[in-house]
Formats: sequence, C-alpha cells, structure tokens
Amino acid sequence: MSNDLWTPYLTPRDAEVLRASGYGARMGFGERPALMIVDVSYNFVGEEPAPILESIKRWRNSCGEEGWAAVKVIRRLAEACRAKGLPVFYSTNTRRPDGFDAGSWRWKNSRELEDNRQDIRGNEIVADIAPQPRDIVIYKTKPSAFFGTPLLSFLLDLKVDSLLVCGVSTSGCVRATVIDAFSNNLRVAAVADGCFDRVQVSHAINLCDMHAKYADVITSGEAHDFVGRLRPGLFDLPKGTL
Repeated sequence: MSNDLWTPYLTPRDAEVLRASGYGARMGFGERPALMIVDVSYNFVGEEPAPILESIKRWRNSCGEEGWAAVKVIRRLAEACRAKGLPVFYSTNTRRPDGFDAGSWRWKNSRELEDNRQDIRGNEIVADIAPQPRDIVIYKTKPSAFFGTPLLSFLLDLKVDSLLVCGVSTSGCVRATVIDAFSNNLRVAAVADGCFDRVQVSHAINLCDMHAKYADVITSGEAHDFVGRLRPGLFDLPKGTL
C-alpha cells in the first residue's frame, strides 16, 4: 500500500521517526480471513450521494459522496468474499427510541439524539450492500464492533484468524474495531479505499497510525488478489435459513 494518502500530512521529522523506529512492518494476511464491514448505514452516507455539507444538514454523521464511493468498493469485495465462502460480518449501531443507551455519545455531540427522530431507520445498513442470508450482523452501542457484542465468540467459533476491515469512520469505529482485533491477536488489513471519514485529515492520519502499529493498510485491489488465491470451502458458514 502506498503511503501517499498520509505523506502530505507528515513533517520531515515525523516521517524519519516512523522509518527509524521500526513501525509499519508488514504483518501479512492470515489463512482463515473474514470480512468486517463497519457501520455503513444511512446515518453515515445519507439517502443518496450528495456533497457532505449538504448531506450533514439532515444526516449529522454523513460522510457524503466519499462514503458512497467506498460503498461501491465494499460491494465488490463482499461479493468476492461470498464467492469464496468467507464469513462476512457487518456492524451497525442500535439505539432505544428514548435515546437512553446513547450514554457518553451525548457528551460530545449536540446533535446526538437527532438519530432517533429520522423518518427512516438511520442505522439500517445501506441497501446497496445489504447483508445476505449467510452474513452475520453485529449490533453495537459503542465504537468498537467487539465492545459488548458476541463478535469475538463468533470469530472463535469459525476459527477466523484475520480480518479485512472496511467501513466508517476511519478515525472512529473502524479504528476502534481494528485495535480490538489486533488486541485479540488477529491479523488485520484495513482496506483504504473501502474506509471513509467525514474529515479528510482524520482519514489519512488514522490510516497512517493503523498502518504503523495495528494493521496493514491495503488497497481493495490487494484484497481481491488475496481473496482470489484462497481455496473455497474454508468455513462452515451459517446456513442462512430458518
């Protein structure tokens, strides 16, 4: 993965520190990967592609057109993973109608409870990449898809050893999920063009930081090449039927 995304934001001193300190080594892919799609719901892209400053008037968390560009990348990668029989996981947020479980989110955003007053379900995963019957959806209330959820137990049951991670926001829920996966000794690859953020510098610098310490930052092309080399039938997936 080229570091062109974040190089413009690094001072010469910072670039030299990263080179000299040994960070950014390639951890490599695992042998039993799953795809993790973090929080790609209408809350984070709006109902249609629109410039971000327009979209956030209605959808305060929207990342605008960049989010919809990543949706196309995620759809293709999810299709490739399903074709090889790899587990595909999604996360999305959940809220009580009265907003009680927003908890500490309320402390940092004055528009937090607007999510409970949308005329469609904002936490619904975007239809373009809607989960298929054999996929697994994780419902969460905090940034990481691991925190307070059964995600890790499902990964252990499937003997997953690594994650390909896409989604939103790069600086928030993607990063939190990547760090928790790393902390549980999973190999992690963050798919740069399948991740997005409302703030461009946050997207770039958090990819830099994850690449330095917690994950390999790769392109979707690299992810497709890796998935294409895997033999099918590695996993005994959910049957996807009642």
